[in-house]
Amino acid sequence: MLRSLLIASLALSATPAFAQEISAQRLSDMTRELASDAYVGRAPGGPGEQKTIDFIVREFQALGLEPAGDNGGWTQAAPLWRFQTQPGGTFSVTAGGVSRSLQTQSDIRVETQRPVETVTIRAAPLVFVGYGVTAPERAWDDFKGVDLKGKIAVVLINDPDFEAQPGDAVAGKFGGRAATYYARWSYKYEEAARRGALGMLIVHETAGAAYGWSTVVAANGESYDVVREDPAKDKLLLQGWIQRDLAVELFRQSGLDFESEKARARTAAFRPVALEGASFSADYRNGFTRLESRNVLAKITGAKRPDESILYAAHWDGYGVGPADAAGVTIRPGAVDDAVGVAGVIETARAFKAGPTPDRSILFAAWTAEERGLLGSEFYAQRNAADLPRMVANYTYDVLQTAGPARDVVLVGSGQNELEAHLAAVAARHGRTITPDPKPERALFYRADHFSVAKRGVPTVLFMGMSGGADLVDGGRAAGEKWVEDYTARCYHQTCDRWEPTQDYRGAAADVRLAFEAGRELANPDRWPGWNAGSEFKPVREAAAARR
Repeated sequence: MLRSLLIASLALSATPAFAQEISAQRLSDMTRELASDAYVGRAPGGPGEQKTIDFIVREFQALGLEPAGDNGGWTQAAPLWRFQTQPGGTFSVTAGGVSRSLQTQSDIRVETQRPVETVTIRAAPLVFVGYGVTAPERAWDDFKGVDLKGKIAVVLINDPDFEAQPGDAVAGKFGGRAATYYARWSYKYEEAARRGALGMLIVHETAGAAYGWSTVVAANGESYDVVREDPAKDKLLLQGWIQRDLAVELFRQSGLDFESEKARARTAAFRPVALEGASFSADYRNGFTRLESRNVLAKITGAKRPDESILYAAHWDGYGVGPADAAGVTIRPGAVDDAVGVAGVIETARAFKAGPTPDRSILFAAWTAEERGLLGSEFYAQRNAADLPRMVANYTYDVLQTAGPARDVVLVGSGQNELEAHLAAVAARHGRTITPDPKPERALFYRADHFSVAKRGVPTVLFMGMSGGADLVDGGRAAGEKWVEDYTARCYHQTCDRWEPTQDYRGAAADVRLAFEAGRELANPDRWPGWNAGSEFKPVREAAAARR
């Protein structure tokens, strides 16, 4: 304990006076409030939303921030669709002259993210498109101009080099075991829509997906999206997953060997192949409900370059009410995920207000509907797309660890951009180090709200305590790993993600302090951090630079 206090004292003494405004006690107090039963789990559009919004707005107002929402207010309307594949639908595949009925949840999982009541697909041809990747910066194109109109694309999960062997030409081309955005199911759906496909089925393999079939079907046909101007342009009529064993049989009946086709898909010469004689049919009802939710937005206007900005953000939403646990509790409070992140944004704002007004504007956001697919931040990024080329950086807090001070910061998606080296320099001043993402294959970098601006070119740093065990001052790496394992196994998205008096918020405060100091140093000089060579977002940022 003495060593812990000494390290904390040394770090504090190296911190500018206004950075010391960041308080572990206030982080704890705000987390306790937002995770209390009065907020009913903070579900978007749920009974706790208004109370949550009111709390955040009051905090922003008390700090003297400026509103940055719609019409000079504190909030930005973020209308959402909730979709539900209705029971009673029929699904089938035909191959080799044999038709087979498919069962949702056991054979396939499908959804439609368009506000249409009925989905009818009759004998749509199936086309295997490998990993479904178009990556010009890696000289890779799985589509080769194939016509997908009226067809269902069948695609592999993860990257083309995920299963590569040493010596294979593709080895390391997409980061090896470390996932790129091309590995994500969301990218594959987006690319298929851009290519004009009717629908897409992803072949589920546990290793490549990083989760089992039970996770795929956990939503039970429910999904969410932002309200779009042209859903038919952006969204497939049908998207979903198909069990691997079923796909293997479907390939066999079409005269193809699944493993051989997978191996071929790991080469740049791959061309799409039609599953001869195979087709997919579906007839089901699609329920949809419009929800009105809101982001909370505030700012400090820059003194010299107000159109240039740095964004600090976290998501306010949680999972609301769910099935009762063994004790009969139904509210999922979302304390660590992500009430403490919202508290971190508020504390960052407090530190900025305590110091001189920066040259660049500082934006503060609390997003809605992260747990429904990063939707609040996605809506913001769509509506504010013209401003993003002038956004210097984003720091996002999502699951800050509550196990006490740490010697390091575990960096999700490490190796992506120049903000990481800058953060390492800031951390070094506090006697701390950066630990690279220990499990990059889990693709956590693509699964938090920062990604909505990252994929549009804004360099980002994600603080996510569940990415890997920190090297805790008390207990070392083993204690950090134990915290991660205990939280993810028992409390992640569950009723026990609640505030506890035994939680230690000093480590969370220290991470917020690093993010504040890093952003403060970018807020004044004419500096534009970029993406590292090899990042899929480097070309996007370079194109955006011309629009500043």
